[in-house]
Amino acid sequence: MSKDNTIAFFIFIVSVLYFFVWGYNYIPNNSMILFILASVFGIFMAFNVGGNDVANSFGTSVGAKTVTIKQALIIAAVFELSGAVFAGGEVTNTIRSGIVVLPDSVDPMVFVCVMLSALLSSGIWLFIATKKGLPVSTTHSIIGGIVGSSIAMGFVFFDQDQAFSMVNWNGIYKIAMSWVISPLLGGLVAYLIYAYIYKKILQPSALINMQIKEIKKEKKEFKENFFINLKNKSQEEQIKELSAIVLDDDEKRSEYKLKIKELKEKEKNIDVFSKMKFHVPLVAGIAALIIASMFLFKGLNKVSTLDMVQNLWIVSIISIFAYIVTLAVVRLMKKTEVNKTIEKIFSWFQIFTASSFAFSHGANDIANALGPFAAILDVLKNNTINPSSPVPFAVMLMFGIALVIGLWFLGKEVIQTVGSKLAEIKPTTGFSAELGASIVILLATQLGIPVSSTHILIGAILGIGVFNKDAKWGMMKPIGLAWVITLPVAGILSSIIFVIFVNIIL
Repeated sequence: MSKDNTIAFFIFIVSVLYFFVWGYNYIPNNSMILFILASVFGIFMAFNVGGNDVANSFGTSVGAKTVTIKQALIIAAVFELSGAVFAGGEVTNTIRSGIVVLPDSVDPMVFVCVMLSALLSSGIWLFIATKKGLPVSTTHSIIGGIVGSSIAMGFVFFDQDQAFSMVNWNGIYKIAMSWVISPLLGGLVAYLIYAYIYKKILQPSALINMQIKEIKKEKKEFKENFFINLKNKSQEEQIKELSAIVLDDDEKRSEYKLKIKELKEKEKNIDVFSKMKFHVPLVAGIAALIIASMFLFKGLNKVSTLDMVQNLWIVSIISIFAYIVTLAVVRLMKKTEVNKTIEKIFSWFQIFTASSFAFSHGANDIANALGPFAAILDVLKNNTINPSSPVPFAVMLMFGIALVIGLWFLGKEVIQTVGSKLAEIKPTTGFSAELGASIVILLATQLGIPVSSTHILIGAILGIGVFNKDAKWGMMKPIGLAWVITLPVAGILSSIIFVIFVNIIL
């Protein structure tokens, strides 16, 4: 085991031991075995959320070679943990998205079995998908687990009709629709963003580069031909030509000097900034607007006390600042380094969009592991079932650490799939995919539409692949299949585990 892995493993073990000590003092002693069981399953689920879902955040940055895998893991860890711990919310829904409505007469210990089964089944499926390098929806996984164990509970303790009536099938239908709608929306928005960048920024900069190269080529060829011809002239003519070049006499200016001056003027008159100084800062301003909105309206939505006007004011200031800074950078560009500068600018943009993605994910999708665990913890402490449960800080910290450790040990496979196996990723394409996905996620969040961030980002990458004609559709076959079977596999596995738990625990 490498030094970094040893340190990560040590931090994880110390955190788990501390967490068990905290739990010993938090809940009644007669529930300690169930607490340890729930903790193991919950931490395992958070570990796999980190390994699969979190890896999406920086997959395109690694694919574009903006950051290395190790750098991506470190940056993602910081933002994911920050989102989970500081913006994860103090209260979480115990049943995801109102998919299942349990009868009031359900025994609290039976409910504990439902949530334990959901956590374990979801964690197992995510672990399998992650080891295969398949990016899947952790939200759909936990929903499938809760639905499966709830239906099994209905069959064991109630009747068949009541078992199926507990499930909000309209919600399941919306999830199934999202398998198609999410990637299509992500693909469409990313396609449009990249098309704009390509036509307004990349094409003009490529044209400028070509013009400069042609002038330099013409200059080089002229010099070579001039001195070859000079060699064929008499010594007297050679001296005369060379004297004219050295002395630079206006009255006797040589053909050589006149031509070189003409080519230099031609190069000087190429306007590098005619397109760059408008479109690059504009993209930066819009990107900053979206990134700031992701932080305020999605990442911090559970903890922010600001009103809409204050949020919009902050977003506007950040957007204007990004526009001004980028404009200043563009004005410092050298003609010979237009392409390099553009790639570098979009590399910076990409780190910001990926960090925003990671922070928002840590703040929101940690609930996929936190929700069921918080419900179990509430029952063990109070012996009642509540629609929402408080989440102690120690729990958010432990699950946030588990998320990061999962990313560290399991995330490389999914990062490589997202970063290189779906389409060729460069800073401009990676940025377009992340920004497009962020826009769709933000709009869906505000409209209350259930979408998967994983599905949206994969669709965004493929949308750009369609534009560049390098989308690797063969990889979508196993990914698409994994999306479709996530909910039923987690559900079936959860129902089997529930029957086992009921017989053991009750």
